[in-house]
Amino acid sequence: MPATFGFELSDAGFLAASCEGNDVRPLAVTDRSGATDWPGFASLEGSEYSFGRTAEDSWFVRPRFVAHTFWSKLTHEPSAIVVGGKPLSFSELAYFFLREFAHRAIAAGGAPEKIVLAVPGAYLKDAVAEDEKIGFLLGMAADLKLPLAGVVDLACASLCDPHAPGFTPALPVVVVDVQLEAAEFSLLAAHERLERKHYLQLPDSGYVRLMKHLTATMGNRFLRHTAFDIMEDGRIEQAFFRQTKEFLARGAEEHRYQINTVRRNYEMVAKHDQLAGDARAFVDTLAQALAGFVDHTGHAPGHCTIALTSRSATLPGLEARLRSLGFLRQLRLPAGAAAAGAARIGAHRLVAAVDLADVPVERSVPLSDTRRTAPATWETRLHKSRRKASDRPPTHAIIDGFGYSLAGRDAFMIGGAAARPDLELPDAFSADPNCLVALQRESGRLWFSEAPAERAGTPPILVEAGDRLSIRTGSAVAEILFAHCSGA
Repeated sequence: MPATFGFELSDAGFLAASCEGNDVRPLAVTDRSGATDWPGFASLEGSEYSFGRTAEDSWFVRPRFVAHTFWSKLTHEPSAIVVGGKPLSFSELAYFFLREFAHRAIAAGGAPEKIVLAVPGAYLKDAVAEDEKIGFLLGMAADLKLPLAGVVDLACASLCDPHAPGFTPALPVVVVDVQLEAAEFSLLAAHERLERKHYLQLPDSGYVRLMKHLTATMGNRFLRHTAFDIMEDGRIEQAFFRQTKEFLARGAEEHRYQINTVRRNYEMVAKHDQLAGDARAFVDTLAQALAGFVDHTGHAPGHCTIALTSRSATLPGLEARLRSLGFLRQLRLPAGAAAAGAARIGAHRLVAAVDLADVPVERSVPLSDTRRTAPATWETRLHKSRRKASDRPPTHAIIDGFGYSLAGRDAFMIGGAAARPDLELPDAFSADPNCLVALQRESGRLWFSEAPAERAGTPPILVEAGDRLSIRTGSAVAEILFAHCSGA
């Protein structure tokens, strides 16, 4: 059976997936250097073009011959790359990039029966943008003879990945995506269809800005540590940038920077806390903008599910910052979720268009396309200790013999693994992402209230040492003991 391909058109990194029947899998699309990441970079050296990772590796070395805004702009405006005395337009660079990516995707997965494109929300933000951006994409597909079957909003497609954690249709979902040049917030609501209701783009809040800042701050730290200035040579700065980007992507606790020159080797160990500190202003701006966006749409943080794309989830401290603002329900989408969702949509209900003017452009998808969770009945109850209340507050939450510190947190989250809580419940609870309990700290004490979406307005209860919290969903039961540990 011929496969259906989904292409995720994010300038932070193009991704592809293949769907045959019900089998959806990512495609490892390699460039000429064997790299599988395809950031939206293009470069020209002599008469030879490079795209993706290979072009990005020339960014600090030959900046005048590297372009990285052509996918976000996608117009006839001239780029910085000049051929024969004439600058190439953004749309020309995008065409050459897509031609290379599609060619290598077909080499990796075989000739597809049909292709569905998942496009950034900015391409569909209004009628003018849609006519221009989608018009360019249709023209490219026609010239490249791609069997295009549909174009779908990237946020909608992301929630259709069969490997993604399910969301609850009863609550609005806000997909947060940080791309190369901008960040995007898409609020989607589910009735008969999952539909984008509100959209906001934050220009100059993408990885270009963040990575330049992180490279500079880590470079200054490297200078103080080794007395070597990475900025004295573009190739060295490029190597340092690459290490910083990998450090950010891996989320490791530490990274050993290594710069080798003809004269000697230089090393510095950097900690994740330093990286998080350098990114804090960027993360705070993003989180505050999201809070303002949700408030403007008339929703409350506690009544939304935040779905972070894999690109957004790598930002150190973002999840914790969002929790501090009241966004307690969070999902992490897999890498390439939009590509996988687009491939699945195309395989199940779209056909390759004979006339590209007939290609459907979708800002909404049927609920049957999406990865939802069946609502499960669950309940929580705080059992107060029979002993007289102590002035000493609890320091730890204990489950199955393991203690979790309660110190220094504005909110202590208890839930299944998919919610990435502070205290993870047993596997039996993982099927229901709504099973999420938040203990809020006020005036130095922790307070428990019922699930906000179900029993809003219930007065909170003070959590004291000796209290027990029972959580039940279906046949699964868990008990958490709150204890005061001396010296904690």
